[in-house]
Formats: sequence, C-alpha cells, structure tokens
Amino acid sequence: MVASRGTIVARGFTRRCPRCGSGKLFTRWVKMVADCPRCGLHFERESGYWAGAMAINIACTGGLCVVLLVGMLIATIPDVPVAPILGLLLPVAILGPLVWFPFSKTLWLAIDLGFLQRMDPHERET
Repeated sequence: MVASRGTIVARGFTRRCPRCGSGKLFTRWVKMVADCPRCGLHFERESGYWAGAMAINIACTGGLCVVLLVGMLIATIPDVPVAPILGLLLPVAILGPLVWFPFSKTLWLAIDLGFLQRMDPHERET
C-alpha cells in the first residue's frame, strides 16, 4: 500500500524514510546512509540529486532570516539598532543551514517520492 502524500511529507519533516517511515537514516547529523535500512530505498538517485534539498535548505533559512528581520524592523522603527539585529541574524544565517540540513534532505526525498514520481526508479520501464 502506498502512503498518502501528506504522510510522505510528514515523514520527510521528521527525518524518516518517505516510503516506509523508518528512522535511523543518519549516522551523524550530516552523514546520511546510502539506502533505507528497512525498505532499501536508494537515496541518491543521480548526480546532482540533492540540489532540491539545497534549495529547500536555502529557502527555509532565508525565509527565517526575512521573517526575523521584518519582525525586528517593525518592533524597533524609527530607531533601528543595526548592530543587535545583525548580531542575531548572522548566527541564524550561518547555523540555519546546518540545523536544516538533515530535514531538507528527507523532505526533498519525500517531495520527490510523493509528488514528482510515484514509483521507485528501479521499477520504471526504461
């Protein structure tokens, strides 16, 4: 039985395999295993496959920075304290991609599996 798209995306947000829901996909925070330990789904489908995960990572980090910047500007206008704002936004911009890294990879897997293709590439006819 194929999981619903909502279930697949929810699995991606929780760093789980989008096909079977198994955890343990990372040996360290940034080191992902090559295949799912339960269902055998191969994660890196082709060279450059993770470009979508990188785009998700950049969009999430950039979006967080924009929301924080706008919120701080609204809260401090007309006397905007530039140094404290930069002091908060710089660590977010630097650490955000590291924090989002594993989530962006599993979320990209989920988007690929749930929306861009509905079957394993090994099952497709070539």
